[in-house]
Amino acid sequence: MAFISSGVEYALHSLLYLAQPINADGASVRDLAELQNVPHDYLAKIFTKLHKAKIVIATEGIKGGFSLAKSAHDITVHDVIVAIDSYKPLFECKEIRTRCTLFEGEPPKWSTSGMCAIHQIMQNAEQQMRQNLAQQTLGNIVEQFINKAPNSYPLQVIQWLDHRKSNR
Repeated sequence: MAFISSGVEYALHSLLYLAQPINADGASVRDLAELQNVPHDYLAKIFTKLHKAKIVIATEGIKGGFSLAKSAHDITVHDVIVAIDSYKPLFECKEIRTRCTLFEGEPPKWSTSGMCAIHQIMQNAEQQMRQNLAQQTLGNIVEQFINKAPNSYPLQVIQWLDHRKSNR
């Protein structure tokens, strides 16, 4: 089981399209789903969570859709993870250290004092991971994308989205 769901990946890819500097009008969930070949119903649920977390704003109407609620540099990867997957711990300690047969049901104080060493390691790792993800913004991803994709690609996407919008 993955710690971070595929919904986070879908969200980040969709937000990447919304964050393109050339895309001022946003896009509908249906168009984003078709553009990326992902399930519309699933993406709609993701956008409900993104909207609730104030990461995107909705525009109603036949030509409505979603756009970013704030600058791409103000949306962190961690924000998106929490919006989609909620805040869930990386590790859940089961306190196995208290179950040793030799303790005959009554673990000695030395075995249970302080935090479990394994739990502490996992908690530290999670904290470092969350700090790193909180430093990475959607804006950082956009910059990497722009440096990687051909110059014509963002314009092709906008033209595709505009064509879809004008045919509604």
